[in-house]
Amino acid sequence: MADDNKTILEKANAAIMNGDNEGFLSFCTDDTVWTFVGDQTLRGKEAVRRYMASAYLEPPKFMVENLIAEGDFVTALGKIRLKDTNGQMADYAYCDVWRFRDGKMAELKAFVIKTDK
Repeated sequence: MADDNKTILEKANAAIMNGDNEGFLSFCTDDTVWTFVGDQTLRGKEAVRRYMASAYLEPPKFMVENLIAEGDFVTALGKIRLKDTNGQMADYAYCDVWRFRDGKMAELKAFVIKTDK
């Protein structure tokens, strides 16, 4: 099951990098909850859809350095490049902890820190 969840996350991430937000959302539960630690919490697929529409005007570019799976959880560590609040491309380090339910991404706890590179 853990390996299946890793595969699901890899497919979902590929959709985002290709600008296919709806393709990504097809891997999420309708009641998905995304918590950006220290920032905001999004509740439900529609809230995530609105967030993606504004935050991912250009598809983000990211590199997953490690995927660690255990039970219903997959943790992704890596780097992401996307536009910041000023519209400039910026680099971030991230750690995403995903909880899966019935083969879909049900919850995200994201730790994201802006870096110089």
